Formats: sequence, structure tokens, C-alpha cells
Amino acid sequence: MIVNRLTVDGKDYFLPEPVTELRNKILEAVKAGGGYVNIPPLRQGPGVDILFSPGMPVVWTQLDVGGEGEAAEGEPITSDADLDNL
Repeated sequence: MIVNRLTVDGKDYFLPEPVTELRNKILEAVKAGGGYVNIPPLRQGPGVDILFSPGMPVVWTQLDVGGEGEAAEGEPITSDADLDNL
């Protein structure tokens, strides 16, 4: 199973697939000069609202936690999107 890790200002949030819409919402908030985006929970609950702004360090990482993907067990499949340059 692939789990997406979103690291925002040093804090990790683990998310299920798909994350394309969430990534787009975060990018739009940053391009707009800032805005709140709801980060859904991995399983259940309301999630958490985060205020994203230009210059905020944001890193996306994909982890294969079930061992069924192409990466070796425990080896992250990285897909970093650093929004500092916007």
C-alpha cells in the first residue's frame, strides 16, 4: 500500500491515495499568497486545516508500507515538491 507523507514546516501528515486534488489545492493557496487547506486524516476524522503561504517548506514523499510496490521494504519512493521557489 502506498502512503503519501506531506511534511509541512517539519510536521508529517500521512495521507491515502489519491493526493492530486490536495496537491493542487495547496499549490493554488500558495500562488494566491496564502490560504487554508484541509488535510484529510489517513483513516477517519475531520482532518486539520493548515494555513499555507509562499516560502513555507512543503515536501511530498510516497512510502510503500505494504511491500507490494517496486521499492524495497522501508525504502521511500520520493516525489518532492518544494514550493519555496514560488
